[in-house]
Amino acid sequence: MALPQCLMREIQGKQAHDPSFMEKGIIKTRCEYVDGPVIVGAGPSGLAAAACLKQKGVPSVVLERSGCIASLWQLKTYDRLRLHLPKQFCELPFMDFPTDFPTYPTKEQFIKYLEEYAKNFDIRPRFNESVAHAEYDCTLRLWRLKTVGAKGEETEYVCRWLVAATGENAEPVMPTMEGIDDFGGCIKHTSLYKSGEEFQLKNVLVVGCGNSGMEVCLDLCNHKAKPSIVVRDTVHVLPREMLGKSTFGLSMWLLKWLPIRLVDRLLLLVSWLMLGDTARFGLDRPRLGPLQLKNLSGKTPVLDVGTLAKIKSGDIKVFPGIKRLKRHTVEFVDGQIKKFDAIILATGYRSNVPSWLKEEEMFSRKDGLPRRAFPNGWKGECGLYSVGFTKRGILGASMDAKRIAEDIERCWKVEANRNTSLLPYSLS
Repeated sequence: MALPQCLMREIQGKQAHDPSFMEKGIIKTRCEYVDGPVIVGAGPSGLAAAACLKQKGVPSVVLERSGCIASLWQLKTYDRLRLHLPKQFCELPFMDFPTDFPTYPTKEQFIKYLEEYAKNFDIRPRFNESVAHAEYDCTLRLWRLKTVGAKGEETEYVCRWLVAATGENAEPVMPTMEGIDDFGGCIKHTSLYKSGEEFQLKNVLVVGCGNSGMEVCLDLCNHKAKPSIVVRDTVHVLPREMLGKSTFGLSMWLLKWLPIRLVDRLLLLVSWLMLGDTARFGLDRPRLGPLQLKNLSGKTPVLDVGTLAKIKSGDIKVFPGIKRLKRHTVEFVDGQIKKFDAIILATGYRSNVPSWLKEEEMFSRKDGLPRRAFPNGWKGECGLYSVGFTKRGILGASMDAKRIAEDIERCWKVEANRNTSLLPYSLS
């Protein structure tokens, strides 16, 4: 939609005095007014927000820095990855998974689902547009976003509503370790890991004992590597399924009837009966139960898919935290020194919102997450929203996407009615 002339003149005036827009005195940035929200990020969260808005009759523009939807899934995940939760808990709004998909769809199946989802709701992200700067203009009472394209071309988007959908997993977390430059072997984050095939017969240390770290260890075992895992903190390991149901599904059902502490006790009792005492193998449990811990810190329990059996058999060794690295050698905090050919960093991801959104009320500058806890972190001030930051996976993102669409629809209708009432005067 064309930018109203009064706003266009004001923006051009501001651009003329902004060095970031100028090149030899000529304005080099294209400006576009968006008649609806701008959504930053075309992952599952951004797609869910766009679809919910479309169902309400509200158009949107989706900006994506990579060349595809769900770039984390398509470009930065390992080959054997499956959804950790049953598919019914990972569906986006208004579209079920195909009935012939297994309970835990593969990475390829999930990507296919997302592509069909975008096609079904006619969501057409603008790819290779990286948002460099987004800020609320108090004079215009609009959001202004500067993007940079693949060839360096710049665009400014002006909009009434801004939806941050870049999520909790935008950038890999790279830990600092003493002697990392001296190690000499391969060190890579799981975002670059595809398969254990390249590590056949090699001693590999996996740093991080979340779901990804545990599954990478299992993958290394299956490719005849010799993996070890660093377990620095306490961790809850639960069976992926118990009592004939998925552990997650059973937990959600029990929470309808029982308090969270009692549900945690039941989960830990069944886990102990099925898995034994994990502390015997270097996997100490936190004092808080798995669901309470998830609610308070966002830390997800590990759903075991076979890794624990490999730890029990000795095929996967468990070590405490790392003290320092030396040439193909790792010294641990308990004094052990072992040789390794490679290190895989399963150290997770972080939000990148502070790098592009110039706002400090809704999002924390420290971790890039909404300051208000779920379920209240989806809405900020001046038309700012967030989706995909709940630490509750796709289910949480879908809930926020619906809330955002409902809220924007109310504002959209009020402004549409106001514009309609002014129309005769603007034509006279």
